[in-house]
Amino acid sequence: MTSALRVPAERSARVPVEQRGPGLARDAVRMLVSRGAEVAHHAFTELPLLLRAGDLLVVNTSATLAAAVDGWSGHARVVVHFSTRGDDGRWAVELREPDGRGTTRARAGGPAGTEVCLPGGVRLVLEEPLSGRSERLWWARVSGPEVPGLLREHGRPIRYAYTERDQPLSVYQTVFALPSVDGAGSAEMPSAARPFTARLVAELVSRGVQFAPVTLHTGVASAEAHEPPCAERFVVPGASARLINAAKAGGGRVVAVGTTAVRAVESAVGSDGAVRARAGWTELVVTPERGVRVVDGLLTGLHEPQASHLLMLEAVAGRVAVERAYRAALQHRYQWHEFGDVHLVLP
Repeated sequence: MTSALRVPAERSARVPVEQRGPGLARDAVRMLVSRGAEVAHHAFTELPLLLRAGDLLVVNTSATLAAAVDGWSGHARVVVHFSTRGDDGRWAVELREPDGRGTTRARAGGPAGTEVCLPGGVRLVLEEPLSGRSERLWWARVSGPEVPGLLREHGRPIRYAYTERDQPLSVYQTVFALPSVDGAGSAEMPSAARPFTARLVAELVSRGVQFAPVTLHTGVASAEAHEPPCAERFVVPGASARLINAAKAGGGRVVAVGTTAVRAVESAVGSDGAVRARAGWTELVVTPERGVRVVDGLLTGLHEPQASHLLMLEAVAGRVAVERAYRAALQHRYQWHEFGDVHLVLP
């Protein structure tokens, strides 16, 4: 994406669409539709008219966690963003500073041994950076109660400065979200699926569109800072793998709902092009050079021009198509970010 493209601050959606006026539901957002270099403008409620029987939507069932918790590091107030739980019981966390407006700003990470006091007598100790490329995210040990319980009792959804006010956790759950037995989930909402309502899902099913659930627990956003995504835990169930393979064989289009769904399903494809049941960690970064092997289309939000998510979008649609779509989105005053409008890429 050209760096010359700038998204004005007023194009960031500050509140969910259902709070912008009486009688509005989550699906009352706009949808930019790209087919090659062609761009069209639709309401999201028209999605069933743009898909056809035999098409398949891959959806992420990860639930959003109340991943932000207030704490103290010495005499300094901090906010801990819990990102990802490791196999060894540690958590990847980001320490941030309150900005006085209900949101946070970046804070220097570390050093190792930094202690944070959290509610309920919980103590967090930073151990080592998650990556040699950045000291923003750290692996940390947490003493005391299990972190999922801490988040349920004392956490709140991660919120960014462009939003107007705190929202209840329910605002950040999609219609597809399922709670995990172990309390795992996403630090930030898999937001491409947010506009779906039960009514719209029922209409899609009645028209012969199928759904394949996968799970990818996403960590705190890093893609806005030129950083590749970190390793994330994912599951592609056997039943969903079979649905995807059957759709491909039958001439249906596989449309991923969100970049998280792309990352999960593209991590489960073999050299023969078939998708198989897989679970574990994925470090896959989908780029135009790597391409996509399973996904034919993508429904996604609108990302910052510098976001690495756009490399994935270019892998699906091509650079020229993405640039044309984003210029149209700016010209027609689309809304950006998790409460904003959506972009549907079709072959």
